Amino acid sequence: MSPGPHAAFLAERSRSGGPGTVSFLQHGSWAGVKQGWEAERLGWFGAAGHQIGAALVLYRRFPGSPRSFAYIPEGPVIDWASPELDSWLAPLLRHLRLAGAFAVRMGPPLSLRRWGARTLKAVVGPGRRIGDAVPDRVDPLGATIAERLRGTGWRRCDSDAQPRHVFEVPLGGRSLDDVWSGFNQEWRRNIKKAGRAGVSAEVADAGLLPDFHALLKLTEVRDGFTLGRGLEYFQRQYRVLNEEEPGRMRLYVARYAEEILAAHTMITAGDRVWYQTGASADHRREVRPSHALQWRMMRDALAQGARVYDMRGVPDTLDPSDRAFGLMRWKLGTGGEVAESLGEWDLALDGAVNRTLHRALRAYLARR
Repeated sequence: MSPGPHAAFLAERSRSGGPGTVSFLQHGSWAGVKQGWEAERLGWFGAAGHQIGAALVLYRRFPGSPRSFAYIPEGPVIDWASPELDSWLAPLLRHLRLAGAFAVRMGPPLSLRRWGARTLKAVVGPGRRIGDAVPDRVDPLGATIAERLRGTGWRRCDSDAQPRHVFEVPLGGRSLDDVWSGFNQEWRRNIKKAGRAGVSAEVADAGLLPDFHALLKLTEVRDGFTLGRGLEYFQRQYRVLNEEEPGRMRLYVARYAEEILAAHTMITAGDRVWYQTGASADHRREVRPSHALQWRMMRDALAQGARVYDMRGVPDTLDPSDRAFGLMRWKLGTGGEVAESLGEWDLALDGAVNRTLHRALRAYLARR
């Protein structure tokens, strides 16, 4: 389907609500970010021609074969609460097979369990993980969909391209004072410290993306991770997302004494905001530039009517001796909650060749 109706449906779905998140990864602009993939926008339509569902499908050719792997990140956007799930998925699978796909992976945008910050802090200790804590909420729809998928041959992926656990700060129905009071003392103290030091947090344009990327490389070395994304990736992302909708992606920078000490990116789609990538310098960390940025970004998200401020992935460790726990500890300070997603599921499409290619793909991914 064409970009206009696809975007209009996603916007309407975000406004009207319904089971499942409408992720920025399902907007057509994401296809322009992911090089090496072909993309297709699909729609479901009712008897009267009214659109009732949508999906952005990314295709990647399997080496040495004319067939492709189909990927639907954090989608599709359908009525997951429908008792007739097969009536939604069966036409999708038929279409993908005719399009030359040998297998499909999707990430139903549903949660299974949720833990509040207080609950998780109470069980922090050696060897502890998120699953050791009793969840504050269990989503029965997520559990039901997982069982339905297993019953129709779908398999839960061993590793996900998107984070299994995400950290969310709820904004819907809350005032700025409510959000502030939800922070722990350390977060409030650090935001005040940044203000007293004269740190400014501001929205920047694409001209400062090289500064952001330089800080990102420092952050990768300091924190021991590698995103593997060059400057051109973020420049392309900024361009194509904002071409689809001005302001969809923003770059925020924190300055101290005219020097950029931190830079974060933020993506908006519908009534949800995502803090996507953060970077900071190795020096002058005592003036807390990242706390100043997060407070500015949350204030902007609340002002534009966002329902959720999504801080994206967190590790599942609650062990203070694990290096990865530092990220979890930092996000817990906002007083938000960890949501465990349904995760990603895959299925080989009908045919012996398709099943063989699917086994080969799974073996390859297991070795990575």
